[in-house]
Formats: sequence, structure tokens, C-alpha cells
Amino acid sequence: MEQKKFRRIGILTSGGDAPGMNAAVKSVTCSAIARGVEVVGIIGGYAGLINENLKPLTVADVSGIIALGGTAIYSARCDEFRYEEGMQKAIQTCKKHNIDGIIAIGGDGTFRGATDLSIRGIPCIGIPGTIDNDVTASDYTIGFDTAMNTVLRLGDQLRDTFESHSRCVVIEVMGRDAGYIAIETGIALGAVGVALIEKPFDKEALFNKIIKLRAEGQQSFIVVVAEGMGGTFSETLTKEIEERTGVESRFVRPAHIVRGGSPTLRDRSLACTMGDKAVDLLLQGKSDLVICSRNNQITYADIKWALIVDRMFKNKLKPGDLDNFSEKEIEDMKALCAERRAYFDDMYDIMLTIG
Repeated sequence: MEQKKFRRIGILTSGGDAPGMNAAVKSVTCSAIARGVEVVGIIGGYAGLINENLKPLTVADVSGIIALGGTAIYSARCDEFRYEEGMQKAIQTCKKHNIDGIIAIGGDGTFRGATDLSIRGIPCIGIPGTIDNDVTASDYTIGFDTAMNTVLRLGDQLRDTFESHSRCVVIEVMGRDAGYIAIETGIALGAVGVALIEKPFDKEALFNKIIKLRAEGQQSFIVVVAEGMGGTFSETLTKEIEERTGVESRFVRPAHIVRGGSPTLRDRSLACTMGDKAVDLLLQGKSDLVICSRNNQITYADIKWALIVDRMFKNKLKPGDLDNFSEKEIEDMKALCAERRAYFDDMYDIMLTIG
């Protein structure tokens, strides 16, 4: 598609909010307008596209949102968009309002919507915005750094009071089915243990470590649990620590506090560079791509490839998922999954060594 055909593009945020989404909205808006293209904010994600909930955006509209958490154009999950009827409504909205392409910010669900629209003739580029950092094709996602720093700050504050009372605190952190936040903050907090689904968790080793460290004079302990462990794992572990070690223990779940707050410099910078790259690619006539951060470089990948490598890493591949990919593409997927597993192996070893 030639650049001259783009008169107006839409931007939406979908799925869970993440600090830095607003910075991405600002970047996309300013970058597009600087290139002579109008921008429409799609309010409330794909639901807003179906319901024609649109708002023209100017540079003035987005001038003050870069420091704000959440998303100024709101977000929602939209079951209707999963079906053909809903997608056709969205396409009709684009045609009616002369929206020539869309930039969608979110996670894997957002990208599935973007690729569905791309297939049906509405060019889309995805930007990874999720605190969970669980977009396998990208080293970092918008919101991850802020979420980690929020947990770090809360953990440091909890240490003050738990040190004063010689207690152990078990902190369950968000991250959905991914343990990136848990392992990174666990190391940074000097946790004695981290439980996450990517690595086997040895409760007995944890109990013995706490008993040993208490005998050597350590007064307080931090254990970090990824929410992906599920159910009542964290509460049960807290009780077991106290019963098995004799150290008074408490459980803390910061929950959605981890998703809020003003984005860090890293998240703002990542959002701005990804937003500008997304506009550039869209106006070049490219579509069905997700922007990625790889080895400190902003690049991109085919959305379908990104979705399948995500399933591969999470052991969720379905029959036929790899049928439309070349041997090289599949080998690249396997190599990236191996890289991600090595990351968790290395980080977990570091946590065991210094915690």
C-alpha cells in the first residue's frame, strides 16, 4: 500500500492496561501527524471499533499524557470481536470513518485481533504493551519495567517492617502465566526463594535455607511467588514456611497496584521508539506485524509467527500450528524458545546464589 493512501489511522489499546501505553499513544499520534496523517483514538479497544466510539486526536490532546499510567483511550476485552460478525462491524466502522490502518497496543489477544483485521483488508501493526513481558518475540514489553520497579519499591518497604519483627513475607506478584516479574524482582530484593511455573520449585530446599540463615543470624526473609502458580499456592506456602521453620510469616498480594503508576524512563523510551517505528512501517504499506525489542534494537516480526512462537515457548502448540511455516522459521522459533529458557535458568541460579 502506498503511503499516499493513508489519510487517517486509528490507534487502540486492548487487554490489560500497562504503564507506558499513553506514551505509545502520544508517540503514534505525533509521529503520524508529523507525516501528514490524521489520527483517531479508538475508545475502549476493539469494542470501541465495533461501537464507533472514536475520538480525533491532535498533538494538543496527547501533550500531557506521557507521564500517566493506565491508558487515556481506555481498554476493554471484547468477546464480540472474536466472531466474524463482530469483525465485520469493526471493518464497517473503519470504512465509514475513512480509517486506513490501525495500530493496536496490547498483548497476544490484541495481536490476534490485529492479524484478523489485516487478513480482512485493514492494515494493522501491533505494539507489545503488557506488564507481564510475555510476548516471546520481544525481549521487553511496554509496562514491564515500571511493574518491576513498583514491586521493588513495595518489597523494600515491606522489608523494613518485617526486619523489625523478624518475620518472613511471601509476596505474590502479577504476571499472568509468566514469571518474568517474579524472577527479576526476586533477585533485586534478595529473596530467599522465588516460585514460578518456568522452574521446578523445591519447598524443602527453601525451608532448609530459611532455617540455616536464621541460625546464622538473618532476621527477615522475602519469598516472591508468580501469580501463575495459581490457586492458593501463596497462602499455603506462607503457612508451611511458618510451620516448618518457626519463622513468623505473612502473605501480601499487591495485585493491581503493580499495573498502575507513572511509567519509568525505560518504558517511556521504549513506548516512544516503538510507536514511531509502528507508524513508519504502516505508512510504508506494511501490515500484520508486531514491533519487537531484540538485543536493544527495535525491529519487527510477523504477527502469526509471534503468536505461534509464544505458544511454542508456553508449551501450548496445537496440531497444525506449524504447518504454514518454513523449516527456517520453525528453527528460529526453537532457537528463541531456547534463549528464553536459558534466561530463566540463568536468573534462577543467580537468585539461589545471592538470595
